[in-house]
Amino acid sequence: MGFAVSGIGMNIMHDANHGAYARNASVNQWLGCTLYLAGAGVKNWKFQHNVLHHTYTNITGLDEDIRDRGVVKLSPHLTPGHLHRWQWLYAFFFYSILTLYWVTLKDFFQYRGFIKTGVNRQSPAENRKMLAGLLLVKLLYLGIFFGLPVLVFNMPFWEILLGFLVMHFTSGLILTVVFQLAHSVEGTAYPLPDSTGQLKNDWAVHQLETTVNFSPRNKILTWCVGGLNFQIEHHLFPKVCHVHYPQISAIVRQTAEDFGLKYLENKSFKRAFISHIRSLKAFGLPSLNEAIG
Repeated sequence: MGFAVSGIGMNIMHDANHGAYARNASVNQWLGCTLYLAGAGVKNWKFQHNVLHHTYTNITGLDEDIRDRGVVKLSPHLTPGHLHRWQWLYAFFFYSILTLYWVTLKDFFQYRGFIKTGVNRQSPAENRKMLAGLLLVKLLYLGIFFGLPVLVFNMPFWEILLGFLVMHFTSGLILTVVFQLAHSVEGTAYPLPDSTGQLKNDWAVHQLETTVNFSPRNKILTWCVGGLNFQIEHHLFPKVCHVHYPQISAIVRQTAEDFGLKYLENKSFKRAFISHIRSLKAFGLPSLNEAIG
């Protein structure tokens, strides 16, 4: 079930909530709701992923995917503590609780944060409706996974809880690792805006410099991860279905070369994974001044 949750997230929900699964908007809307099968809220996910991550990729303080949550540092612009020198070892435990965290707390923290920061521009009535929808989704999700088997089928609670945790540890680890290999690896840029709030590159160049493909010739992996190993193409064309990325990649690569731009790529999953671990080590080390002191 953990693999299934990951497969739904990467192959169906992700495309659908980008408006890329089908030409029909209603089909995309309904298939986007498969995110509820992972216990998460669709609107919150769209805010975090479509708006913050895709617009401000790898920009510290704006990209939610590299936001400083204290435990793991995913940017060279964040100040690490002594514990972070070991994050390359313990980070994967926190990766594994991603979907579990989303089911229980993250949606509500994000809901409050989006309202405070002004990202969510809905009216108070719309926000109350959104919060009520979130609560309903959580109750239904937990009711199906715990209420039905325990109260209706008299299954032991501890067995259900154990299976539930294993499912989420599996899906959380798969989803987080796949997304980390696209941005938190060696060679990617972490640009900061200047004093006027502007970036030196335009949007397309920014996406090329902050995104990396991996294992592009592995057709089985491409099928399993919903084309997310072609993250450059996804970031440049988020409303194009992932089944077209392998063909588009040749055009993007050639265009990048024509304009003297780097096309970042790790040839294998193993190479990308090792590169991510090296990045975790680098992000977890103290600065030179701290080391000298």
